[in-house]
Parts: sequence; structure tokens; C-alpha cells
Amino acid sequence: MTNMLTDFVGLKMKNPFIIAAGPWNRDGSSTKKGLLAGAGAVITETIVSDAMLDVRPRIAYNGFGAQNIRLYSDIQVEGWEHEMDIAKSAGGIVIASVSAHTPSELAYLASKMEKFGADAIEISVSNPAKEGLEVLASNPDVIFDMTREVVSNVRIPVIVKLSQNSTNISRVAKAVQKAGGSAVSAINSVRCILGVDIEKAEPSLPTYGGYSGVPIRPLGLASVATIAQTSDIPICGVGGIDNFRNAVEYMMLGASAVQVGTAVMIHGFERITEMVEQLEEWCDSHGISDVQEIRGKALKNLKSFDEMKIEPAISISDGRPCREGCNECVRSCVYNAIEKTGNEVKAIGDRCTGCGLCTSLCPIKKLHMKW
Repeated sequence: MTNMLTDFVGLKMKNPFIIAAGPWNRDGSSTKKGLLAGAGAVITETIVSDAMLDVRPRIAYNGFGAQNIRLYSDIQVEGWEHEMDIAKSAGGIVIASVSAHTPSELAYLASKMEKFGADAIEISVSNPAKEGLEVLASNPDVIFDMTREVVSNVRIPVIVKLSQNSTNISRVAKAVQKAGGSAVSAINSVRCILGVDIEKAEPSLPTYGGYSGVPIRPLGLASVATIAQTSDIPICGVGGIDNFRNAVEYMMLGASAVQVGTAVMIHGFERITEMVEQLEEWCDSHGISDVQEIRGKALKNLKSFDEMKIEPAISISDGRPCREGCNECVRSCVYNAIEKTGNEVKAIGDRCTGCGLCTSLCPIKKLHMKW
């Protein structure tokens, strides 16, 4: 049976799944639910010096991703002493998420949370619903100062949650490491407007917010891989993890642990239970004795653009009949290189340029590239 134990920044977690900061962890009781569902750790909703009242409505979902304009916890700082006691009563690992505008304020919040029993601190340095903190996320010098101040004032691990909107996420991650940070989380939600009702001329929510869920996973994967290839700081992968396979993707690109948020909000805490069980089953079926064997396995196959070679390749079919009525590959081929005869398709060699789109679109995966 696969060993699922995960040592992340010295935290001995029973598996690599962490429930991300968000309204699903708004207080001690809700945070406790995540631990009881089997998560390796949970992160509180982001705590600030001045709790804010909720706007209504504040969350919208379009079937793919979610927009959230809830900013921070609505519980006063001192109130988190009681909430932390409730959360910790489940016997698991609780990480406190904190956010502030100055290093000293951030250090104050972090030291308070340590006193209340938090096992680690996650610093949130961006908020897609407001402009101010987003600027900080791209400034390695400011991130260095904030991280160093917190690290100097607590004895527990300090993780910094990075923004994909950063102009150079690698430089920011290196600043965290230089300042003594234990790890980085990548990425936070992305600034968005979910949509517009064109009949009413009204946006889904009345202001900008954070976009999360499945659609941002490619952004998170790219950020994790970039950090993993350019530094040796531990990484927690965040963004669009909806099932155990998504967790494996992040880990194969260098993450030691992963965070799940929107999937819990949409599907409930039982989603975590399913992911843990399914990851263990997958590891067992693939002969993986320790879950951390997955980490970084895909990085060797990730090249820079300059390393890419221009080699002749065309799309070929494995001969299986097409799905009845399907015409996806023919319709989408901008080079007019695919012809369909009856229930079979083939690429015309002198037209096919090997772009690969048809192999992605084929619903039964009968097309593949031949070099």
C-alpha cells in the first residue's frame, strides 16, 4: 500500500491534500469539517486586522469556474483564538492565512495566530478584487521584506501564496526563499469578471473578483513548473484541482502538496475524501510505494521553446471506426489536411503540418502523431 504521508515544510501531513483558504474555512467549525473529511491540513480564511462585513451577492458560478468577491474573514483577530481551538479539536494541522499592507502588521497577525495555535502561516500577498495588494505580488523586494519580518517574529513555518499576475513569479519565489520563507503556494485566484447578462447589461457580480476553479488550472500548472525549474523552494500547487488526477499533474510538475478550494465549495467536503482515496488507489495500481515519488516526474519532459526541434510529424489514425456523426477533426483542420471516407479519417501527408490539434479534439483518441 502506498505511503501517503507528506512532510511539507516540516508539517507531518497524512496525505498531500490541503484545503485552501476561502469562505469554506470561514470559522473553526467549517475548518474542522475539512480535517474530518480526511485532508492532510486546512488553511483558514484569510485573516486581517479589521474584519469586513460581507457584500451580497458575492459568489457566482458559471458551470466551469467561480468568481468570488468576498475579501477576507469577517471574524475579528481576537475571535480567532476561539475558532482555532474548535478547528484544532479535530487533531489535524491548521495553517493560518493572513494578509496586511505592511510588514509589521503582517508580523503582528502571524504572531497572534501562532499564539492561538496555528501550525504554520500562509501570507496572502494579492487580492484580485482590489488593486492595492496586487502590486505587492509582483515586487520581489516588498515580498522579501514582508516575508523576512514574519519569519523573524514566529517560530512556525511561513508559506507565501503567490499571484499568477506577477510579471516574474520565479523572482518572487526566490525572494521568499532568500527571506527565509519555508515554501510558496502557487497560485491565488485570478482577477476576473465572470460574465455579463446581455439582456440586463449587468455583470454576474457588481465588481471585479477572483476567478477560481477548473479553468485556471493551466495557469497554476505553468506557475508551479516555472518555480520548480528555477528554484529549490518547496511548492504547494493551487488552482483548479477538481479530482485526484489534477493533483497528480501538479505533483508531477514539482509540487510537494496541493490545495483544493472551489471543488470543496461546489461539491462539498466529501470531494476531499474521494480525492484521497482515489489517489491512493492510483498510486497502488502504478506500483508507487511513496506518494512523493510522483513529484517532478514530468519536469524532464518540459522543454524551453528554444529546445524545441522542428521535426517532420503527421497525424495518423489507429484504424478504429470514428464515433457516429463525429466530424471534429475535419471541421477544425485549418490546413484542410484531413479527409473522411465513410467512418474513417486520414491525414494527407503533403498538407498535414503536424500541428496536433486533431489529436486533442478526437473524442475516442484514435489519432496520434507519427514522427
